[in-house]
Amino acid sequence: MIYLALGFAALALFLMGSRGRPVLKRREWRFLSGALAIAAFTGAAWVGVRGGWGAAIVLVVLGLAFAVSTRRPGIPISSATSRMSVAEARRILGVEEGASRSEIQAAYTRLMRLAHPDKGGTAGLAAQLNAARDRLLGK
Repeated sequence: MIYLALGFAALALFLMGSRGRPVLKRREWRFLSGALAIAAFTGAAWVGVRGGWGAAIVLVVLGLAFAVSTRRPGIPISSATSRMSVAEARRILGVEEGASRSEIQAAYTRLMRLAHPDKGGTAGLAAQLNAARDRLLGK
């Protein structure tokens, strides 16, 4: 149990050293929480075999919490993005009315590099960008 306390203390020091900046992006957090879930379940089995049922229950609950946070959330597609107007799509991508296919694709690519969920963006914003591109390119 002392190793678990030392591990949490090291993690707390690491997070305090980040000074409010995001340390782990979504992909890295999912990997780390999966590893922590496996470690918690292993620790629960080890402690449970030795007779420490109270600590085993706590570790199982902790492992379940980490396992749930590992799951990838679905991308919500709202009715607003499915019924997007052409003017709204141009406003989202920041292109003019007479923009060519290559200009639309370039604006989409530039914005998606910033808004992609793997780069720290949100799934909702990425879905809006996809819907705006599809609306303007007629896909």
